[in-house]
Amino acid sequence: LELALACRWRIADQTAQLGLPEVVLGVVPGSGGTQRLPRLVGMETALSMIPQGRSLKAAAACEAGLVDALDDDPLKAACEADLAAALARPPISAMPRPLAAPEAAAAARKTAAKKMRGQRAPAEAITLVELTADTDFETGLAKERACFLELRSTAECAALRYVFFAERAARPPASVKAADPQSLDKTVVVGGGTMGAGIAYALMQSGSAVTLVERDDEAAASARARVSGLLDAAVSRGLTSADKAAAQLTSMRFQAGYDDLQDGGLAIEAAFEDMAVKKDVLAALDSAMPDAVLATNTSYLDIDKMAGWLADPSRLVGLHFFSPAHIMKLLEIVRGKASSDMALATGFALAKRLGKLPVMVGVCDGFVGNRMLQRVREAAEHLLLDGAEFTQIDRVMTNFGYAMGLYMTQDLSGLDIAWANRKRQADNRDPNRRYSRVQDEMCAAGRLGRKSGAGWYVYEDGAKPVPNPDVAALVEAEAERHGISRL
Repeated sequence: LELALACRWRIADQTAQLGLPEVVLGVVPGSGGTQRLPRLVGMETALSMIPQGRSLKAAAACEAGLVDALDDDPLKAACEADLAAALARPPISAMPRPLAAPEAAAAARKTAAKKMRGQRAPAEAITLVELTADTDFETGLAKERACFLELRSTAECAALRYVFFAERAARPPASVKAADPQSLDKTVVVGGGTMGAGIAYALMQSGSAVTLVERDDEAAASARARVSGLLDAAVSRGLTSADKAAAQLTSMRFQAGYDDLQDGGLAIEAAFEDMAVKKDVLAALDSAMPDAVLATNTSYLDIDKMAGWLADPSRLVGLHFFSPAHIMKLLEIVRGKASSDMALATGFALAKRLGKLPVMVGVCDGFVGNRMLQRVREAAEHLLLDGAEFTQIDRVMTNFGYAMGLYMTQDLSGLDIAWANRKRQADNRDPNRRYSRVQDEMCAAGRLGRKSGAGWYVYEDGAKPVPNPDVAALVEAEAERHGISRL
């Protein structure tokens, strides 16, 4: 786009998207983008695009003046254009300086601080865009280039580039890409807890007709209340209207048991993280939906063992969502030994439909995401026993740029899931490895996180979470058990 901005005339395809995404890689546009775009489309539009790396669809770009014309064959249109008239126009660099927009700049800084916390590039981009109101083009261009070169050599830029290319590399293998996925127009979710309700909500928002199955009428009513709560939150944030939310809730089917489920498509079990529970659920789905792709949302359990319970093991795939399922972008697609290309292709199609980032992983304890989080949690527990407060650890992480601290995240996911996995691993745990029982004791006392009203933090209706005062005594006792004098 920066090259196009140096031209006198721009023609785009009807399907084009135009933007300056450099901040996503930890740098600012380095070839005049921050100086030309505000002069062309105005300060406010430029501030809404550059600091977030946001792009405009072709029609919006044309309306904003970013492109001059749209055509299904832009190359032909360019060849037929009035070249003399185009060359008679002044270059963008010679256009008048845009009017300052301090309110738009303040809003852009607030958005960057919230959505890209801890990153330098968005703030630098805003400063460069603001320069155009009172700085000549050549001076602004030199400052932009100097900023680009400085940011390019930072660790932040290197990390963001790595993430960018790693995400691009996370593509399905050729055999999966060639397979035809099942239709996702109708889907089934079994389990309406925090995770199941989030998955069902995401499916509903994608336009899928969702049936949510629970064990009895009371549990189905609770699941409906959770989905209704997610819709209410969307209304309060202005993401949808109350009428649309009510219609969506009415369109979703909540039922007890597996009768009258339409076969085919995709069924996702999101039941409690217990092999016996999942065995019962998959057996019921195997009978009720013999032609559907079956998916388990397990966080840790052996998918190959689950597949052995089915008449056709090839139709089972792992779809591990991360909490909150309707927000978090990562979706681990777990390939079992028997998983068919069609089942895996259905998982990738689901990720695309939901706007998720799919990563195919193998069968192992915790897959990839939770295996990494296990080490993070272990390091944090060492800090906790050595003298740090869990609120300090959370604060350091959010100040660094994480959307949420470790302990707040654990409360959101539910402490009982990891606890169940630790109990399964107890017999094989290395006795020489320091092990903290703080979370185990919290779970045993019923402090399971947000869903129980208390975990690391205490959650009261309508109130901001506050640190749980009971945690300090548990940490002190555990440190004493290990012979650690907390700093």
